[in-house]
Amino acid sequence: MWDVGTRSLSYLNVSHNFLTSFEQVPWENLIILDLNSNLIQGPFLPPSLPNLVLIFSLASNRVTGYIPGSICEMKGLQILDLSGNNFTGTITQCLGNISDKLLVLDLQENGLSGTISLTFGKNAVLRSLHLNGNKFEGLLPRFVINCTQLEALVLSSNKLNDTFPRWLETLPSLRVLVLRSNRLHGSIGNPRTELPFPQLRILDLSSNELTGPLPSTYFVNLKAMISTDQDGSKLRYMDQGYYQDSINVTMKGLEVHLPKILVTRTTVDLSSNKFQGRIPDVIGELGLLKGLNLSHNNLESHIPSSLGNLSELEWLDLSSNDLSGAIPIELTKLTFLEVLNVSSNQLIGSIPRGKQFNTFQAESYLGNPGLCGFPLSKSCTDSRAPGKLPVLPEGGIHSFFADFVRPEAVEIGLLCGIVVGLVMSNSRYLRSFWRAKREVRKIARKHISPMGPSNGTTY
Repeated sequence: MWDVGTRSLSYLNVSHNFLTSFEQVPWENLIILDLNSNLIQGPFLPPSLPNLVLIFSLASNRVTGYIPGSICEMKGLQILDLSGNNFTGTITQCLGNISDKLLVLDLQENGLSGTISLTFGKNAVLRSLHLNGNKFEGLLPRFVINCTQLEALVLSSNKLNDTFPRWLETLPSLRVLVLRSNRLHGSIGNPRTELPFPQLRILDLSSNELTGPLPSTYFVNLKAMISTDQDGSKLRYMDQGYYQDSINVTMKGLEVHLPKILVTRTTVDLSSNKFQGRIPDVIGELGLLKGLNLSHNNLESHIPSSLGNLSELEWLDLSSNDLSGAIPIELTKLTFLEVLNVSSNQLIGSIPRGKQFNTFQAESYLGNPGLCGFPLSKSCTDSRAPGKLPVLPEGGIHSFFADFVRPEAVEIGLLCGIVVGLVMSNSRYLRSFWRAKREVRKIARKHISPMGPSNGTTY
């Protein structure tokens, strides 16, 4: 096999096999070498690869040790995928030397550590950077500000200790920003530019230590989540030809691996932080949003009815906050909503019915003692329609009053009213006092008696 096409072979894909080593590459004009998903193990001893190689993938193997600097001898390398191995140590600094060619750098799910301190100049062409699932510490990498073509920045599941990177909002092509499960802290604050993150479609800041109010000033300016562009009707994926970008996102309560990043899959996940205050009404303007997760924060007040405007929404998680009031009836307009979780709040009232709300289970509402109605076992005690009058007992209004009001009480009330009026008017009317008393007694006994009205008429 290794002697076939030594001068003509340009594309070799031996992925998803049982190779345990790969130490010789006799092909002089090789452009693509794909070794992913094999059983290659031990220290990485990169074969002597020709300078023509554009794509090199060793993903999903069992390689250990450091990433050698010799990897950068491939001067034309555009895509380097070493993800899903057991590499340790720091990132080799030589990668900055090929930043004018490197489009994709994928080192996710390894054991790399230290700080992310690569040096990429202003001529960098990087479009996708995946360093998630390692042990990186320190600040978020500032060199990415020079990567003006960057579309995906995924740094989740590390130990990065920093504030929200507002300095990234000027990147014109950034579509995916995933910083989940780090040590981000402080308030997000207000944007520094007029149109921050103009192409952002996936924002995941979950499982950090962010505080303060939700960033309403950012929400109102996330253009790519508000309306589609001219070719937005087409399903477009982030890919670089042979390589197709992927990502892990939390969808509908589960972490899901998307082998392709569909750029119309717009999601916002700010869960498991320390955000406070109200859910801003402006979130309802993110008309292209597919998923919204604000769970496990300290949010309060009511659920804004404007969420009913999110016509594309498929999952909504507001659980484990301090939200109060009723569930807005406007949410029943969300015909694509598959998953709803508002459990562990202080919501009250009847659960809305109709459309998707007829499909949700009781688990969606648990931990809200004030909620009632389907699908909970607690029924709503007041089932009367608004404005409906109570039914009178048999015997009409006379019988109703006779059960609760004694004639003597009515007599005294009427008499006191007349007397006070007479006294306040003029003392000469005191002579009418006893005459008025006799008339009141006659009226009370005629119309209100324990036996009901004398003529048997009901009303």
